[in-house]
Amino acid sequence: MLVDEQPIVLWALEKLIDAEKPRMQVVGKADNSSDARRLARELQPDILLLDLSLGGGKGAELVPVVVKDGRTRVVIYTSQRDLGTIDRAVFNGARGLVHKEAAPQVLLNAIRKVHEGELWLDRRTTSRIFYEFARAGGRAPVDVALQKIESLTRKEHRIVAVFATMPGAQNKQIAEVLCVSEHTLRNHLTSIFGKLQIKHRFDLFTFAHSHRSRLNVSSVLPESSTLE
Repeated sequence: MLVDEQPIVLWALEKLIDAEKPRMQVVGKADNSSDARRLARELQPDILLLDLSLGGGKGAELVPVVVKDGRTRVVIYTSQRDLGTIDRAVFNGARGLVHKEAAPQVLLNAIRKVHEGELWLDRRTTSRIFYEFARAGGRAPVDVALQKIESLTRKEHRIVAVFATMPGAQNKQIAEVLCVSEHTLRNHLTSIFGKLQIKHRFDLFTFAHSHRSRLNVSSVLPESSTLE
């Protein structure tokens, strides 16, 4: 689903995305916040592509409304350069960020990856979000976090430790560091998500970063054996 105030942008995005059928297609369009809320509720799209400039720069306020049921994931597609607005959108639940000057293929890749459950943010944005999250005290209680970490197997512990050192990395990069296949990594992540009671890769990056010292990252990563 597309949300942008400019008709020509909506038209161009629809042409670009529908050219990828049957892998992806546009199911709805909106040029204002009210219609966006209504259509998102009715259509429940997998991905909502949102311009932060909507409503005079209030697009970020739409994010939590759209993602609250967990069905729709938001990718920000914008020319907005206000870091505060971008960060607020990510804090509110946006899983991807693509600037409008990016190549069309970058946008398509972002949509695919976010649909697969991955995070699509540049390193600078990811680092800034982690810093603000930690400063705001967004950690789980010490005892609960420790219990979650202790529930991990040795292999799972190592994977989480790698996530702590590679914010924003894709599965392929992390699998290469661990010397495993992406399929094996995905299987481990399913178990990890359940034990840590999280739903998204961004949540795992946040948890790993917040509890980096408790994960004993430096002592875990030198291990040379693989996880296969």
